[in-house]
Amino acid sequence: MKQLLYMIIFSCLLPFNLQAQKIIIGTKAFAIVYQRDVEGHLQQIYLGKKLSDTAGYRNINTALSPAYATGGSTYLNEPALAVKHADGNMSLVLDYVSSKTSNENNNIVNTEIDLKDPQYPFFVTLHYRAYQTQNIIETWTSIRHIENSDVILNRYASAFININSQQNYLTHFYGEYNYEMQMHKFQLAPGIFSIQSKLGVRTACNYNPSFMVSPNNDVTENTGEVFAGTLAYSGNFDIQFESLQKNVDMGNSLKIIPGINAYASSYALKPKENFETPHFIFTYTTNGEGQVSRNFHNWAINYGIWNGHQKRQTLLNNWEATYFTFNQDTLVNLFDGAKKLGVDMFLLDDGWFANKYPRDNSRAGLGDWDANKKKLPDGIGYLVKQATAKGLNFGIWIEPEMVNPKSELYEKHPDWVLKAPNRPEHLYRTQLVLDLTNPAVQDFVFGVIDKLMKESPNISYMKWDCNRSIDNAYSPYLGKDQDVMYVRYTQGFYKVLDRVRAKYPNLDMMLCASGGGRVEYGALKYFQEFWPSDNTYPMDRIKIQWGYSYFYPALAICAHVTAAGSESLKYKLDVAMSCKLGFDIMVKKMSERDIALSHTVTDNYRRLQNVINYGDLYRLVSPYKTNFASLMYVDSTKKKAVVFAYNLESIEADTYPELKMNGLDPNKKYRITEINLNSGAKVTFTENGQIFSGETLMEQGLKWYLKWARTSSVLELEAI
Repeated sequence: MKQLLYMIIFSCLLPFNLQAQKIIIGTKAFAIVYQRDVEGHLQQIYLGKKLSDTAGYRNINTALSPAYATGGSTYLNEPALAVKHADGNMSLVLDYVSSKTSNENNNIVNTEIDLKDPQYPFFVTLHYRAYQTQNIIETWTSIRHIENSDVILNRYASAFININSQQNYLTHFYGEYNYEMQMHKFQLAPGIFSIQSKLGVRTACNYNPSFMVSPNNDVTENTGEVFAGTLAYSGNFDIQFESLQKNVDMGNSLKIIPGINAYASSYALKPKENFETPHFIFTYTTNGEGQVSRNFHNWAINYGIWNGHQKRQTLLNNWEATYFTFNQDTLVNLFDGAKKLGVDMFLLDDGWFANKYPRDNSRAGLGDWDANKKKLPDGIGYLVKQATAKGLNFGIWIEPEMVNPKSELYEKHPDWVLKAPNRPEHLYRTQLVLDLTNPAVQDFVFGVIDKLMKESPNISYMKWDCNRSIDNAYSPYLGKDQDVMYVRYTQGFYKVLDRVRAKYPNLDMMLCASGGGRVEYGALKYFQEFWPSDNTYPMDRIKIQWGYSYFYPALAICAHVTAAGSESLKYKLDVAMSCKLGFDIMVKKMSERDIALSHTVTDNYRRLQNVINYGDLYRLVSPYKTNFASLMYVDSTKKKAVVFAYNLESIEADTYPELKMNGLDPNKKYRITEINLNSGAKVTFTENGQIFSGETLMEQGLKWYLKWARTSSVLELEAI
């Protein structure tokens, strides 16, 4: 008995990390590892390349790296979670309780880690879903309690990531209307930097909730250590980067804290209620920024967007041809133009609805979703039938969350609008936001889609727009409970979309919000694609689409050929074809030769869609570093590839870039053919039709062959 007692005492004196269980959450390429410390708290002990021997994951950090830092207790920096308990206590401690891992299928491994406050019946579960092939981890947090009354959640992040490094370079994406997704890279200084939104809706308009972090400034497309993440949330977000230098407890480290913005969003959590945070999706690689993109694209196509493997429809939109001024015959006549271009679908944009206050401009009618009888006496169903008869699918524009004061809806339901009492009504784009916290408004918004589909079941596509943010924020439905308004609005938005997708799973939908104001994976799980910007000038679009390409796959990025810009039609076609091709153009003003070229490019896009939309992306020449741009897509078999090359504002003194390709099989031979040319047109690629080894194309590359400003070329590579 005495010997057994000695053994127990001796085992308790052993170094704790020899006994503590490691929680390894990993993919094929990288892992994040946790371990309980001597006080029972969960610490992150590793984030990096996956090790072949799990014993190699050791806690070598002298600094604290909490798995999910809490406020009000002994942690003195920015917390992931801060609460006020039912008794008013503002401190929170979370001890490790248990964890479990299960295989959802051959590719997805789920892990749950349960934490609890030792003094309060307050519980947190950290969730992780590891996608093995895609090398992506998705994480989120669920929070609950059984205290005797509400607990106030003052901060409630989705994750808390520790990066132990003396210096870190952050790349994030900023912008404004017409200049979305501009890239900016800089070294994080000691202190806190935040990417955040308080816009309520269109929340990604100024900052996209995506970023990359690297310990070195010289990271490239193909080399270098990168941690990258994006927050899947359609409401106000806040991604904090707290850079600590020479900190006594935390050492030299970076704390990344993504989640819902705490601004005006204290959440009263009821006993037994479960609150789930937005999902944070991240990856890690030592193979540069290009691998980050390929990881996210692969994940998005398979898991992140609606019907990711569905072929995309090319389309002709009527907006630039008609704006608000059209009638039934005008639209039917445009169908012939769509057929000439060879597209799959005609998309009817704004201006088709409202009768008492006709939608003849942006100042009236929004909210009254009945077809305008003067413009469309036979209704939307007639247009659908006419399009179908011509071999075209039919799509339609909606903006169901918004209302004009000059509308029947506003006259009947002024209480359905978000606006602060005792404040002047503030219009933006002459409209207001409907109160999606209200279940009756949710029913109405769902009813807009449901009514259209019931009356015209053959509608195949909807462009869901959202053209203003929330200001003077106040929900008449919530009354005095305004602290949760921003959160409840987003929850209401998702409830509507859940209903839409449950009833109409095969309906294609484009996500639009004055361009790219809603581009993030919280909404994209309901949409096939998005409108990245109202700016369709090709020179600007190259940079905009370049920025989106870091986190979003080409098949989701709608790119339309329009009248914007003085570039040639070929240039515009080549820019649009690198993403998801469409047209918004007056076909009747096009020459027969231009129509023929457009049809050729549409056919090429359709023929090569498996490569462009589902192949691996390799960015070759950056428009942020040169006056040129080039990118390529390679299919999974490495038998086909497509290369896009653009001159921007090149001048005679320019040093032309190297055009070294990537992703090919070095042992294969490839014939290179220039495409997207009119019949009889002269090729710009002087080595057209020649054969090169994959090794030569990747190691030596091609001589840059575009010599004039605003010229472009598309090359098709085929293994022989």
